[in-house]
Amino acid sequence: MAKLPVITEETMDTQEDKLHKDLLIFACGFMNLAVALWLGLYWLMGLHFPANVPLGYQLISVASLVYYLKTKRFKPFRFVQLSLFLFSPFMMQWSIGSSVTSSGIMLWALLAPIGALVVSGWRESVPWFIAYIIMTAVSGSFDYFLGAGESNGMSMKTIGVFFALNFSAMSAIIYFLVRYFVVEMDKIREQLDQQHQLLAEEQKKSERVLLNVLPSSIAQRLKNHQGLIADGHADVTVMFTDLVNFTQLTESLSPEQMVGLLNTIFTGFDQLCEKYGVEKIKTIGDAYMAVGGLNRDNSNYTNDIADLALEMRDFVTNHPDLSRFKLDIHSGIATGPVVAGVIGTKRFIYDLWGDTVNVASRLTDEAVEGVIQVDRTTYNRIRHDYAFEPPATINVKGKGEMVMYRLSALPIDAAHPAKVLPPAAQEVSAPPA
Repeated sequence: MAKLPVITEETMDTQEDKLHKDLLIFACGFMNLAVALWLGLYWLMGLHFPANVPLGYQLISVASLVYYLKTKRFKPFRFVQLSLFLFSPFMMQWSIGSSVTSSGIMLWALLAPIGALVVSGWRESVPWFIAYIIMTAVSGSFDYFLGAGESNGMSMKTIGVFFALNFSAMSAIIYFLVRYFVVEMDKIREQLDQQHQLLAEEQKKSERVLLNVLPSSIAQRLKNHQGLIADGHADVTVMFTDLVNFTQLTESLSPEQMVGLLNTIFTGFDQLCEKYGVEKIKTIGDAYMAVGGLNRDNSNYTNDIADLALEMRDFVTNHPDLSRFKLDIHSGIATGPVVAGVIGTKRFIYDLWGDTVNVASRLTDEAVEGVIQVDRTTYNRIRHDYAFEPPATINVKGKGEMVMYRLSALPIDAAHPAKVLPPAAQEVSAPPA
């Protein structure tokens, strides 16, 4: 497939300028052909003095064209050509007689404002149109007050033929000039449409990349050029998940194998986050951080995080591409207030801060292989929906002793008949005071 040209505002101006120049050269060539025909006809009819006007027109027109081709100065060339379009027809009419005896040759002067319209723009065409109206009025005054109605030896039949020639030739020039302009503008518009389509596709790709880095609401705020983004959330559920003994495993893997393994794991985790409608925040080495509750449309985010943690554990242990590595994870979940925001201007990151984040991280560090540990707030919120082992007390850095609970599985019910509660979990009915 051919690569489309990149059209920017600058290249668009260049294409328009090129179109204007081509149009004027096209009109110049067409007019010179027509003038050569008229020059021959006037000489054959013995109108030697009126023939001097088209002869002078050709000399000046060709000289201006040569000047333009050598200097590439378009504005002088444009002014000379439009002036010739405007004044030459009236001079020919006055040399022959009236507008009738000249067969309405002044109609050719209409090419001046029309030409200015298509090669310069509507604003620049206004003075030329006004000049055309003034010249037409002056010519009409000459006809009326001077009574120049002699035929100069031309019969009415001949005058009628020239009327037809003048109208048909002038109409043809205007038609082909405008047609060429419309066709070329359609080509430019088609290229622009194709380029806009490519730009739209690139924009979609950029937006997908942005949404892979940031939550959708935050990405939209960044697109709207909002300044510092910092939000306080009174209640969210934060989860950290860490691979067990992954560092030791990587010593036996090549870089490609290690990155491929992590990609398989974290891609699966990403899909699970989408499934449960929670936000992935970041990965840190072989650790994965997610949060529920940033989107207030979902009020059941703590249960979603718990389901996510359980399914992550099953994913790592049961995935066919991972089972041979005998991997496992340990997770920590905490619920409470956080501060969320975007930091940095290059490779920026959306992150969370606060005691809730620290507790979730410490619970993960204290968890053993295959264990999901939650804090008291999380336990109280979901204790009737999941099976837990008896509470235990751990020493958390910076907080001292803290009660935590180990999430075992979903409780046995009609929706999950295959789940069996561990004996220890069956003894737990309520959190300690």
